This record gives sequence, C-alpha cells and structure tokens, in this order.
Amino acid sequence: MNSATISAIEWGTLVGQRPRQAGCNSRGPVHGNEVRVPLARITTSDGTTGFGACGRLTQQEAHAFLGEKVEDLIDTANGVAPRAASLEFPLWDLLGRRTGRPVYQLLAEAAGKTVSEAPLVRCYDTSLYIDDLHLATDEEGAALIASEARFGYENGHRSFKIKVGRGARHMPLLEGNRRDVAVIRAVRTEVGPDAAILIDANNGYNLNISKQVLAETADCNVFWLEEAFHEDGLLYEDLHDWIEREGLSTNIADGEGLASPMLMDYARDGFVDIIQYDIFSHGMTSWLKTGARLDGWNVRTAPHHYGRHIGNYVSGHLAAAVDGFLFIEWDECTTPGLDGSAYQVEEGHVRMPDAPGFALTLDEQLFQQAVSSSGFAVRR
Repeated sequence: MNSATISAIEWGTLVGQRPRQAGCNSRGPVHGNEVRVPLARITTSDGTTGFGACGRLTQQEAHAFLGEKVEDLIDTANGVAPRAASLEFPLWDLLGRRTGRPVYQLLAEAAGKTVSEAPLVRCYDTSLYIDDLHLATDEEGAALIASEARFGYENGHRSFKIKVGRGARHMPLLEGNRRDVAVIRAVRTEVGPDAAILIDANNGYNLNISKQVLAETADCNVFWLEEAFHEDGLLYEDLHDWIEREGLSTNIADGEGLASPMLMDYARDGFVDIIQYDIFSHGMTSWLKTGARLDGWNVRTAPHHYGRHIGNYVSGHLAAAVDGFLFIEWDECTTPGLDGSAYQVEEGHVRMPDAPGFALTLDEQLFQQAVSSSGFAVRR
C-alpha cells in the first residue's frame, strides 16, 4: 500500500429521528426524538476517503492534520496515535477502505486474533425509557413499556434494556420502586422467558433499593443491573455477595458515564461483571487494551454509545478483538444522509458487514449541506 497524506477534512452534523420520543432516565429530562450525528470525513492524496463519528474537532485542529502521512496517524499494530484521537473513527474507516478490509479484521489483527467469517453479534434494544410518568396506575405504565418492548421484538430484538429508578427524582420513592418492578415484570411477560432483560438505574438506586428490586423480580431473570449507584467498591462487593447468596444470575454492569478511576480494580477483584465504557469517549484503540485486560480477568464487555446513532454500526466490530464482548447497544434511528443498511437486526443479532471500513455510506448532497450549515472544510 502506497504512502498517502491527508489532503482534506470535512466536518458536519447530520440530524436524525427516533421512531418515538425517548423519555427520561432516573436523573434527567426527556431525551426527545432528535439525534445529532457529528461526522468527519478524511480524504487522502490518493483519493481514498474515510468517515466516522467525530464530536470534538475544531477547524484549527483539522487544519493541522493536512499533509500528515496516514501511516503516522494509524496502523494495525498500535491503533490511532494519541494526538489523532479526535479522528479515531474516521481513521479506522479510512484504513479499512485503503486496505480493502472491514474494521473488525483490522481490530482482530491488532489483538493478535484471526477471524474466518464476519462476526454475528448480539444486540439489545435500548429504547425502553421512562415514558410512563403521565399514567396514573402501575398497570397502565407497565403496559405502555411492555408495548414498546413488543415493538422492539417485532423488529428483531431479543434483548431489552429498561430504564429504572423512577423514585430517584420523578416519582415518590416507594411508588417509583413499585412502578419499576411492575414494568420489569410486564416486559418479561411480553417478550417471553428466553429474551434477555437488562435494567439501568443511571445511579438512581442505592444498595438496599437494588436488592429490593432484584428480590421482587427474581423470577424475571434480570441479566444485568447497570449503574445501580455511583461506583463504590464496598457497596459493589456487598451487592455482588448478596446476589450470589440469593442464587440470582444478575450481573453488575458499570462504566458508561464519568466512571470512578477505581472501576477496573473493582472488575479485577470480581465485584463488577461487565464494563461499559463509551465506545466514542474511550475509543477503539483504548478499547483494544481495555478489552484484553478484561478478557484476562474473565470480565465481559458491552460498550455504551447511546445518542449518536452511528454507534449502532461501529461498536460491534470490536467483538472480533475482545472475547468477552456481549452486546451492541442498539438505538433505533433514521438519519438522512447516513446509510447503515448493511447492518440488520435479526433474531437479536447483527452480522458485521464483510465490506471495507465500517461499510457505511454518506449521501453527498446531504453531507455537504451539513458541512456548509453546521461545520467546516479544510483542504491542502
């Protein structure tokens, strides 16, 4: 492969829509219908392009990369150079397109692994937000969330994440906890015994509420409890030991937001079962290193990405490099200008496309409109 340099970088934000409004989590307001997808596209001196999510890049920073050799910014042995972290995802896509290989193959090679076929990766429907606050009874609220789960099931999902923690802010404590339990039970009834049920408190529980909710839904076989409360080693050890004594199979998951720097220690020590660092803020290159450590400890991986849409398509490529990769977080959206039709949810899984890069395409007219209205372009 001939050396090439960066000749242009374009940056703009596409705007998409969810099929319905996403409500609250335990702490925040309504998320709404709209998603914003900031993208950067790199063009090299040989005419190859690569694009991907890029949230933090100024025009001045982009200009500084012009004339840089691609090989100085990314290679399979080392991933993306730290100084080019803002362009991590466009660079992985670019390397895949330049080499004619899907990103999952590049990541597998970086991890010292080989893949004989495109990975088939589990995914979960992440859309079951707290949408029921306007309803007076637990029966009505639970029925609404169950109907949302049915929508996901009919669109191929077999794993479902439910937002819980209504009593942390939005409802009186006891009433909120009771509604959470009713919702979990209703979703389990709706999707059947074989679907995976995940619950996410967004730090809206405490230790005792966590135990109470898990005890009252013991027969629902909750697969994980995510962000039960702010990371605390003593409390996580207590919760982990209690889960074992109760004979539950629920896993403790954490790491999505501003996680404690001690979280990896808690994972190593066996108190946290699943690490969820955000795929974009942590980055593929860091995830390669983190995933290797987690695999060594038999701790599993499920990167967060909610709110960017494009994360539906990129995070699953990591499964080829990390043995303990569990799930793609799937945030159903439609974003004009971004074509992810190579990825389809079928029976709870997504097959990674066997095409160069991330196998995504841009509508040129719509992307150029985004560059003109909300972004910039720099050229050598």
